[in-house]
Amino acid sequence: MNPSKIIGIILIVISLGVGYIGINKIADNTKEINLLGIKINASNESGKQQGYLYLGLGIILLVGGIYTVNKTK
Repeated sequence: MNPSKIIGIILIVISLGVGYIGINKIADNTKEINLLGIKINASNESGKQQGYLYLGLGIILLVGGIYTVNKTK
């Protein structure tokens, strides 16, 4: 097996983990409470922003991994 193909597969697996962490960070930092018909937003914007950065990094790693695997063909 080609070493660059192994690196591509590792990048894809890491991207899935980073994307999962990002989705969880966004979900954990987004809270909305409905109190007597009034919606109160109690979300943490910096935590959501960090989650979006993780998602972006995961997408970059995924694209890089797919490119690396396909380049070796």
